[in-house]
Amino acid sequence: MSGGDIEALALLHDPVRRSLYDVVASRGGEVGRGEAAEAAGVSRTLAGHHLDKLVEAGLLESGFRPQEKKGPGSGRPAKVYRRARGERSVSLPPRDYVTLASVLADVVEVLGAEERAEEVARGAGARIGGRHRGEPVERVLGERGYEPYAEGGRVRLRNCPFHVLAEEQPLLVCSMNLALCQGLLEGLGDDPGRAVLDPRPGECCVSLKQIDVDIEGG
Repeated sequence: MSGGDIEALALLHDPVRRSLYDVVASRGGEVGRGEAAEAAGVSRTLAGHHLDKLVEAGLLESGFRPQEKKGPGSGRPAKVYRRARGERSVSLPPRDYVTLASVLADVVEVLGAEERAEEVARGAGARIGGRHRGEPVERVLGERGYEPYAEGGRVRLRNCPFHVLAEEQPLLVCSMNLALCQGLLEGLGDDPGRAVLDPRPGECCVSLKQIDVDIEGG
């Protein structure tokens, strides 16, 4: 944890900034000032001010969307925003669970215990699901940071809660993540076969077959 992390996250205490951040994060791509302002119910000028503050804090990234019309009279490129790729975390006192998790992932690889790791992950998912049995999987996944949304007959997961480790050990982490999600479904009393590896750049490597899903953001 750094002072910058605390300061950045403190910005989200402001309800307007938090609303604008949630709008941009939930879209999973570039969002213009006008679009963000309308969704958050504020003026375009106020939205631009707060969005730029979030960029300064490193919570959002900004760029410009090329104009379809070229040449004189086309106007300036529209400024757009997207969620920053970095991560922010706060714990008091500071903790470093990521380093230990990385070491444990290396141990699994050295021992050739990938299959055993998947079994353990599935069991962990089943225990989590068992505590929420009967609840929609979308709600449970949302509470665990996966950010589910419906698209094309599937429930996709916009965020990977294990992003840092997945970059270091993609095969191991993605296979364990799949097993975890399958175990979660099983614990919920749902069909574990709904969860499959379905990687998409910038998102979680797992998606679920959609069954009568009604979640926001679809």
